[in-house]
Amino acid sequence: MSPKLKEKIMESAGAVLPITAIVLVLSIALVPVEVGTMMLFLVGAGMLVVGMGLFQLGSEMAMTPLGEGVGAQTARVRRLQTVLLIAFVMGVIVTLAEPDLQVLAQQVPSIPNRVLIVSVAVGVGAFLALAVLRILLKISLPNLLTALYLLLIALTFFVPKEFLPVAFDSGGVTTGPITVPFIMAMGVGMAAVRGDRNAADDSFGLVALSSVGPVLIVLLLGCVYHPQETAYSAGAVASVTTTQDVAQVVCKGIPQYAWEVAVALFPLLAVFALFQLRTRRFPKRQRARILVGFAYTFAGLVLFLCGVNIGFAPVGAQLGHALAKAPTTWLLVPVGMLIGYTIVKAEPAIQVLNHQIQSVTNGAISARAMNRCLSVGVCAAVGLAMLRVILRIPVQMILIPGYLLALALTRFVPRLFVGIAFDSGGVASGPMTTTFLLPLCIGACQSLGGSLMTDAFGVVALVALTPLIAVQLMGVAYQRKLRRAEALPPLPEDADEIIELEEGRAL
Repeated sequence: MSPKLKEKIMESAGAVLPITAIVLVLSIALVPVEVGTMMLFLVGAGMLVVGMGLFQLGSEMAMTPLGEGVGAQTARVRRLQTVLLIAFVMGVIVTLAEPDLQVLAQQVPSIPNRVLIVSVAVGVGAFLALAVLRILLKISLPNLLTALYLLLIALTFFVPKEFLPVAFDSGGVTTGPITVPFIMAMGVGMAAVRGDRNAADDSFGLVALSSVGPVLIVLLLGCVYHPQETAYSAGAVASVTTTQDVAQVVCKGIPQYAWEVAVALFPLLAVFALFQLRTRRFPKRQRARILVGFAYTFAGLVLFLCGVNIGFAPVGAQLGHALAKAPTTWLLVPVGMLIGYTIVKAEPAIQVLNHQIQSVTNGAISARAMNRCLSVGVCAAVGLAMLRVILRIPVQMILIPGYLLALALTRFVPRLFVGIAFDSGGVASGPMTTTFLLPLCIGACQSLGGSLMTDAFGVVALVALTPLIAVQLMGVAYQRKLRRAEALPPLPEDADEIIELEEGRAL
């Protein structure tokens, strides 16, 4: 095993093991789980660790250089119409390649799957083109986000209330592990070509704007189709009694997810081939490295999706159902917050985002600080989601004030933190949210006799919302820290000699 892969797998273990330990403790103390089910969960956790490690390394080797190359080359094109067309096509391709989009299509009732998938892909493509236009024309990100989110808030008054949670969930679901690394790298590549002092600030925000497209499209579709009930059903736990049964379940699941991931990655491989033929950007050695990176990405996503679906999703639904029963109903809130705090680190694209931020800011914003901040945000989101399930609070009563607060904060924080915050919202709500937190809420909602459409759905939207506030508050604290440092008087020229003299006296 290469040292780099070992490092990535160790990082993944540090992210996945906390949530695994919490579920184990809950299964012993509060919610008894059958041995076979727990065996599937543990095997799934192991697959998550290896899968995340492979995916992170593959993304670093393939998605990042390809995205940066496409972004840099696009920024050099002189005709604006061509630039926008390239951005639109790339947005459509990477969205159609996103496995999470299939999950979204199954969640939204009354809208044909193909209509939804194509509409969402077009929405992401259009808003990615808008994001690229913003970078090229140096349009203010806070102003653009404010206008777009006010439009979304206005549309909520015309959409059936049963449909709002699913519509806002869609923004987080469609920006997943395939989409995020490529789009983020594309933004970095485009900003690097500009080279001005605001380039680093403008390298973020593409994911944020791309997340608006699906919400807007699904809200508009809701106005047309008026869906009322959900067709969602949580996955059933496979019946296993022996280790051989567990192996059979895994072997049965891997080909299914291998096909899904292969279909998802094929368009990006085609983009790489066409891009290389036209630009000759990558030398032979780097071409080989990118192809190996695609192989790592493929293997990592197969293991990750298989592990999370056969082990985590069913256990999440069981935990939610059991905890919702009296007298443990109110335990849903603190338990949900604890799970939310730890689970965000297990999202495959989170680490990609955090390392990208650390690299672009030259360590001024560390990956550890971002992990901590996002954990606090998602902790609050899951706590609010559980409170909604228990008290049946309409999701718009949280989303509308939350987005208004997030938009107000954009006026008081550095531009860099605005882009990072709104990007973080889309990245935090990935496969772990849709396959563990959503079943957790659905299980609790079914146990309490609530409506899945109005009470259970919306957890992804809340997970996408709270990082917007948490990261910007971190930006406020960061700005105050800088101002205090600037206010301090400069050290005298002989300060080092004085310090050495004092240290000598102390010894």
